[in-house]
Amino acid sequence: MTDAEMIDCPEKERQIGRLRAIMHRLRAPGGCSWDAEQTHASLVTNLIEEAYETVDAIQRRDLPHLQEELGDLLLQVVFHAEMAQEAGNFDLDDVARGISDKLVRRHPHVFGESVAGDPAAVLKQWDEIKRAEKGDQHEPYLHRTGSGLPALLRASKLQKKAAKVGFDWPTQGGVLAKIREEVLEVEAAVDAQDMAAIDEELGDLLFSVVNLARFRNVDPEVLMAAANRKFENRFNAMEERLRAAGKTLQQATADEMDDAWEAVKKG
Repeated sequence: MTDAEMIDCPEKERQIGRLRAIMHRLRAPGGCSWDAEQTHASLVTNLIEEAYETVDAIQRRDLPHLQEELGDLLLQVVFHAEMAQEAGNFDLDDVARGISDKLVRRHPHVFGESVAGDPAAVLKQWDEIKRAEKGDQHEPYLHRTGSGLPALLRASKLQKKAAKVGFDWPTQGGVLAKIREEVLEVEAAVDAQDMAAIDEELGDLLFSVVNLARFRNVDPEVLMAAANRKFENRFNAMEERLRAAGKTLQQATADEMDDAWEAVKKG
């Protein structure tokens, strides 16, 4: 089947091939000028945005939107693979082969003779195989852990990996005590008007809060996204209350905004 035939192909089992053909046509001479000028680097923001929009659809349990966002995310994979193929580096088949081989290697309890009786054993085995594959056995244990991730996600990943070797609080109470300790240290730095210390202690406080989220098996990004949505919804409702009272946000006083905010919370 030619690329031209594949682009109009309705058969369900051929849709990945159709997507590859469309991407190839967009990048080819006479295709789309925007697509043709893109590079791996220029698409980094798009890749990040599509990943987060996919996460948002999952968190909202919006399955129709999730299907759309997974498509947008898949496009990014196909786009990067197409550019790599043009440069003679690798193609989408190489990407699929690589992840397939990795899944087989890292699941010897499924595809081999290894035994891993529970999820914890599976993760331990995965980590050991990964370190061996990357030649990291002689590197520091946290070497490259979460590199490239946003700081909140990386904090959680660092803590999870440290916990695998027993570096962890025995109970949730220890984490809460650490958070209280960090709050006091922030207050002390503020009282001393030590700007550098304030920044450092705020970082320590955030790190400790992430630790509590991890201890409760909750992704801190999920918690932060929920808090963001709650703030946005309450702020919008506060604005509506002020508007109903004949005030814009710019016209309202701080006390009027506080009153409207508290009314929204109670409501």
